[in-house]
Amino acid sequence: MRTEMRTAMQAWCGVALVAAVLIGGSAWAAEAPAEGEPAAKSGADWQHWHSNNNVTDMASVQRGARNFTSYCLGCHSLKYERWSRLGTDLAIPPDVLQKDLIPPGDKDTQYILTTMPAEDSAAWFGKTPPDLSLMARSRGRDYVYQFLKTFYIDPTRQTGANNLRLPTTAMPHVLSELEGLKRAVFRDEARAEGGHEQVFDHFETVAPGRLTGAQYDDFVRDTVNFLDYVSEPTQAARRDLGVWVVLFLLVFTWLAWLVKQEYWKDVH
Repeated sequence: MRTEMRTAMQAWCGVALVAAVLIGGSAWAAEAPAEGEPAAKSGADWQHWHSNNNVTDMASVQRGARNFTSYCLGCHSLKYERWSRLGTDLAIPPDVLQKDLIPPGDKDTQYILTTMPAEDSAAWFGKTPPDLSLMARSRGRDYVYQFLKTFYIDPTRQTGANNLRLPTTAMPHVLSELEGLKRAVFRDEARAEGGHEQVFDHFETVAPGRLTGAQYDDFVRDTVNFLDYVSEPTQAARRDLGVWVVLFLLVFTWLAWLVKQEYWKDVH
């Protein structure tokens, strides 16, 4: 199994590098601009992108679970989440959970763990892919959203890809078949203290993916929504309960004020 996984990973890297080389030249300038956005400035405001996800959107979280198991579980784990908890929280029937999400041979009582051996992933990528249980909480939802949308072709990298949010990332662009291939265009700017530096200017599409820009954005948002849920599965219930707790405290404060008025009425 390890040999097959190693062969598949080497093949993916080879395809990414070949695509980066063969589609060069004039093809770099071919871009499908977003609606209402100049092609020359596509992605220029990436640092201001927000996930705008909502963990109470059950359909979105369910789609995010599907996205994670399809594209992320091969390398990343969710070591604090059980399949059974995921099925209960997301209202996924046990037969559907077992058939469509849980890997063959695993049980719903197990934690969501990748089957990739840590030593192999460290050898292939230079480090072991991190567990994503608390990623949305530790780095922030916007960070994950921006990370998944700012991959670009970089033939100098071993995986053939780089990332604006996390430069020199060891992770390949596993969603390239969905988003497509794009390159980052940098401009030369003078530094105040002297010298020059390369500053990102915009993205240029090299090859389209299976999804449109809007569809890929929805895909990423659903995935971030799922990771947000995993980072704190009880957050929706906690917020709902918090409203009732605040209302109780307000009513209790009013009752305490009435009691105080009754006890002190003779004094006043």
